[in-house]
Amino acid sequence: QVQLVESGGGLVQPGGSLRLSCAASGSIFSIYLMGWYRQAPGKQREMVAHIASGGSPNYADSVKGRFTISRDIAKNTVYLQMNSLKPEDTAVYYCTASGVLTYGTRGESDYWGQGTQVTVSS
Repeated sequence: QVQLVESGGGLVQPGGSLRLSCAASGSIFSIYLMGWYRQAPGKQREMVAHIASGGSPNYADSVKGRFTISRDIAKNTVYLQMNSLKPEDTAVYYCTASGVLTYGTRGESDYWGQGTQVTVSS
């Protein structure tokens, strides 16, 4: 079984920065795609950023130029550096891992973290 554990959320003032981390653990052989989604109260979950193994990052238009996603493939970890935060960035941020191959099992699976709260407020 694969687990994703997020960290780094919290309360920050507008214009501030936070860095989210997500570490995947378990009998992982490889992960194709890792990324971040977010869900604000009363809204649908939306993609924030994702990055494929050996690929270029993709961002939602609302975060381009402010957020940076990076990945440590050897550590099965993905990061989200969030700068110039706005109140509308307030949401629960979820880590996701797609196309996960694990030792001893066939086929690929997708996994989600439990979420970490990010609140941007003065």
